[in-house]
Amino acid sequence: MRDRFKEYLILQGYKTVTPSGKPSTVSDYLKRIDKVCEYEHMTYEVLASNIDYIVSEYDVGGPKEALGKVSHNSVINALRRLQEFSSDR
Repeated sequence: MRDRFKEYLILQGYKTVTPSGKPSTVSDYLKRIDKVCEYEHMTYEVLASNIDYIVSEYDVGGPKEALGKVSHNSVINALRRLQEFSSDR
């Protein structure tokens, strides 16, 4: 599922590398979701099947809001992209 999510991000126009050749949004979002999976003790599949609940936990007002805000909201943004991906399938 991780690979399909990566392809989804690329198809949505997110970049894999910066102009200088460094990892960009796609790799960052994958890394963020990997960390959430680790923190929540879930696989991508289980996380995706519970994504609405997880997003509410990490979003504004949720008990894990501070984690969602890490790195200029990249964690919650990655979770929202996974939520979109899950609803498109």
